[in-house]
Amino acid sequence: MESTVSQKEQLRLDKKKRRQELFRSIKKNKLLYLMILPGMIYFIIYKYLPMTGLIISFQDYKPYLGISGSEWVWFKHFERLFTSAEFWMIFRNTLILFALQILVFFPIPIVLSLMLNEIRHSLYKRGIQTLIYIPHFMSWVVIVSISYVMLTLDGGIVNSLLQYLGFEKINFLMNEDWFRPMYILQVIWREAGWGTIIFLAAITGVDPQLYEAAKMDGANRFRQIWHITLPAIRSVIIILLILKIGDVLELGFEHVYLLLNASNRSVGEIFDTYVYVAGLQQGQFSYSTAVGFFKGIVGLILVVFANRLAKRFGEEGIY
Repeated sequence: MESTVSQKEQLRLDKKKRRQELFRSIKKNKLLYLMILPGMIYFIIYKYLPMTGLIISFQDYKPYLGISGSEWVWFKHFERLFTSAEFWMIFRNTLILFALQILVFFPIPIVLSLMLNEIRHSLYKRGIQTLIYIPHFMSWVVIVSISYVMLTLDGGIVNSLLQYLGFEKINFLMNEDWFRPMYILQVIWREAGWGTIIFLAAITGVDPQLYEAAKMDGANRFRQIWHITLPAIRSVIIILLILKIGDVLELGFEHVYLLLNASNRSVGEIFDTYVYVAGLQQGQFSYSTAVGFFKGIVGLILVVFANRLAKRFGEEGIY
């Protein structure tokens, strides 16, 4: 009996000690916590509080009745989604575009970072970095508009060049076969340079003595990259890949919507554009919320799975 009481007392003392250590840590690093505070407020207001609205995916929501007055239909909207003829078309299109981002786009910032790291002339290096960063600061409207001007049949520079070389003009904008190549090329154009920032930061943390030792052993630049640089930034690559996998059904509305037209909708319609049409244009708020709920659940499951897989192979993961 006395042993049980002493154990409870010890647990109480341990909890009190941990609380005191926590308060001391907060007091010691109060400026860091103040820097974190705006980000926390942002996520609470714009990410977590809106989650309460997911409840309408189980209702036949009517704006004039509100959440409390709308009829509960439970899984009716989810059943409609999974039995819809459009679901598999949208699901397939989303997965294909996501696969293109992972297989084609994701390695490019890594390669660019490795190439930039090999440039020794600092002024030349900064100039190239500036040039490849600039597209990120242009909106998708500008990127797609520039592509339209270049690829249009009527006076587009690409088709004019094809005609000059003796080839037939290609209707890039209305041909469904060109939708996915256009999409991934525009993603590369806008985001590849910006994506190098994190990888370059990780590369700068590599110990220069490792390269010196490799040179003494006769390793050329390619072998130094393969055996030193890539292993050093592997954990960063894994973390960014896990986060990317979480966006499997979240490809971005604006870009795809601007590329869509009646001719390529069968290969370009994704969940983001589908939610916009169903929710805002057609006023099906509960149904579009159910679609968004499904996207979030899939992303969460894939992040957890990818994180566990990364830990199984000895990586840190994201948590």
